[in-house]
Amino acid sequence: MVILDAPAPAPAPVSDRLRYDRATAHLDGPVAVVDLAAFDANAADLVRRAGGKPIRLASKSIRCRALLERALAVDGFLGVMSFTLEESLWLARTGVRDILLAYPCADRAAFAELTADPRAAREITVVLDDPAQLDLIDEARDGDAEVRVCLELDTSLHLLGGRVRVGARRSPLRTPEDLGAFAELVQRRRGFRVVGLMAYEGHVAGVGDRVPGRPARSRLIRLMQDKARTELAERRAAAVRRLRQVADLEFVNGGGTGSVESTVAERAVTEVAAGSGLYQPQLFDNYRAFRGRPAALFGQPVVRRPGLGVVTVLGGGYPASGAAGPDRSPVPYLPTGLRYDPMEGAGEVQTPLLGSAADDLLIGDRVWFRHAKAGELCERFAELHLIEGDRIVRTVPTYRGEGKTFL
Repeated sequence: MVILDAPAPAPAPVSDRLRYDRATAHLDGPVAVVDLAAFDANAADLVRRAGGKPIRLASKSIRCRALLERALAVDGFLGVMSFTLEESLWLARTGVRDILLAYPCADRAAFAELTADPRAAREITVVLDDPAQLDLIDEARDGDAEVRVCLELDTSLHLLGGRVRVGARRSPLRTPEDLGAFAELVQRRRGFRVVGLMAYEGHVAGVGDRVPGRPARSRLIRLMQDKARTELAERRAAAVRRLRQVADLEFVNGGGTGSVESTVAERAVTEVAAGSGLYQPQLFDNYRAFRGRPAALFGQPVVRRPGLGVVTVLGGGYPASGAAGPDRSPVPYLPTGLRYDPMEGAGEVQTPLLGSAADDLLIGDRVWFRHAKAGELCERFAELHLIEGDRIVRTVPTYRGEGKTFL
């Protein structure tokens, strides 16, 4: 295990730009980089925030095996939260241990592989919340390996007698009674065993409570999140008590990068999930509780100078998932002072950028962007250049670079 020191102060953005430009000067763009000093500082801060409880690493937020391994080598990170069963099997066969598949799956071929491979079945736990999922797995079975099961608790906040819902629409299992009844059904089913509970409070972990220029909205978000934390802590604790009457739980997983402190404060929770905080994408800038360092960036070359205060870079239209809106676009980061043309935005093949900083950029110079979310950037690039200081110390493949496009 590697034990990291407390995060060092972030360098000034202007010095970061010089470092990134020097490190990649021999490469043609577009390029994607990860600043290892920032990545390691973010890892150390997540461990500090977790207060001694283990962090399960969300692979969807990383999508690069070399960086998954780097994070898992840090004391405080333990286990992986995967996003498809095909990915889970691949990771298990490359030596990754303790994998929680956090999303239900209908991949019959992958379930046939899982049930035919006792070693993989010992390392992989699958999230289920519906009897039909049990039927699908049994129909796909190609062996007798026991399937490790994690149940998911719906964490959404219901207000006004349930007429208002805040939070993602995930599991149909909302009450301790729902979970207990389903756990009993699973335990009676040959070839399945309940070992864990997951409850992801996305409306707390994934919603920033410090919206730039929107103080009233920020206050409303904080009020909502305070109420959501209180309600969920009581319901999650009751759910764990009910499940322990049925099964020997190995873990209770909750939270995400944005809610580490409040999630680990619950006695019922044994581990917290996190991943985005290692890259610190743009959407995670808007939290009062922590401030990460941007670690993952991509650089696009300037290919045109259409006029005063305008440059055009190659490509750049890499939107993030979620409800469409300006906050899902990448952010021009370095040099500072650039913005999108509101009539064009981030383009498929070219992107015009406005601002006085444009006049200092020449053809071939690089503009550095931050993605709105974390691992999705890796679906656009086959490799990541890992930077220390002003040099590339290693170039590693992303999932895409290894020929793996799971979703």
